[in-house]
Amino acid sequence: MSPTRRDFLQTSSCAAASLAFTVTGCTASPRPLKILILGGTSFIGPPQVEYALARGHEITLFNRGHTNPQLFPEVEKLVGDRRDDLSALEGREWDAVIDNSATYPSWVHRSAALLRDSVGVYLFTSTRSTISDLSRIGMTALDAPVYEFEGEWTEADEGDMHYGLQKATAEKEVLAYFPDNHLIVRPGLIVGPRDRSDRFTYWPVRLERGGEVLAPGDPATPVMFIDARDLSEWYIRLLEQGVRGVYMGLGPAEPLDFRGLLDGIQAGIGSSAGFTWVETDFLLERGVRAYTDMPLWMPVTDTTRGFNRFDLSRIAETGITYRPLAVTARETLAWHHTRPESEQTRLQRGLRAEREVELLRQWHNRRT
Repeated sequence: MSPTRRDFLQTSSCAAASLAFTVTGCTASPRPLKILILGGTSFIGPPQVEYALARGHEITLFNRGHTNPQLFPEVEKLVGDRRDDLSALEGREWDAVIDNSATYPSWVHRSAALLRDSVGVYLFTSTRSTISDLSRIGMTALDAPVYEFEGEWTEADEGDMHYGLQKATAEKEVLAYFPDNHLIVRPGLIVGPRDRSDRFTYWPVRLERGGEVLAPGDPATPVMFIDARDLSEWYIRLLEQGVRGVYMGLGPAEPLDFRGLLDGIQAGIGSSAGFTWVETDFLLERGVRAYTDMPLWMPVTDTTRGFNRFDLSRIAETGITYRPLAVTARETLAWHHTRPESEQTRLQRGLRAEREVELLRQWHNRRT
């Protein structure tokens, strides 16, 4: 089902106005929904709950009660375990379920089997990692090849599956139990406040420190990511509009390269740092790992040329909206400064300061 322009105008104004951590000034949805969220208190869950409540929806959370249990005291909370205890969900009905927390196919198998007669639509958070061939530019979720498990999988096979295959197999479970009422979204890198993986946070933190910044490879290398709040608010609007199907979950709206990424972050946080662009081969020869030591950076090769060049026209038709890069950078940095000192001083991704200095020294002395 495709949304109309009127649907888009009714629902997009709320997202456009919501640039802070919480949602304010949000108009009520024309169709309040009862939404069950599996998870809901870690990273992408909280902005989903905040936005849905602001839109007038009724939310129920189901999780183990271990992560941020203090959040959303006004919301119904059911306690259980995706592995072996879904009893709290029995005998209940919801208009939609958002499955944020499943990695293993067996988790999806159990929840989808239980909820197939009591939930209107199953929205599953999958991943770009399900795509088995990233050599083509301009793919969509409809034509991108996905990993397939050979034969019939069992729970004993899950530990040997890589992440992309786990999620692809979980998608099959959603399709099996909700063949006509599924929403599967395959995000790429999800960024923003509350992201403790530091896969984006490294850059605003590093640029705030200033000085000479090592910038990786070709400045024209494409970049794709999505702010967790943009993704979460889009989820709620998809449910409101009755959209079904499989979609990528990527941004930004216009193509972005690595120079534009760093320039946008720099402008957003007011940094005076200077960039030194270091060649790809030089970095790889010295063991610098793409996407880990240099977050967001994926050098373009014959096998990766499509990684950050998906066709987003199909998801644009659903009314997705994106915060400016400067806003994501500024608010991610503000959140970072609220973290425990141990998390602020040792990020999970990115180059350590001393290694960056040494690599820059070697780069400047490379002709000697």
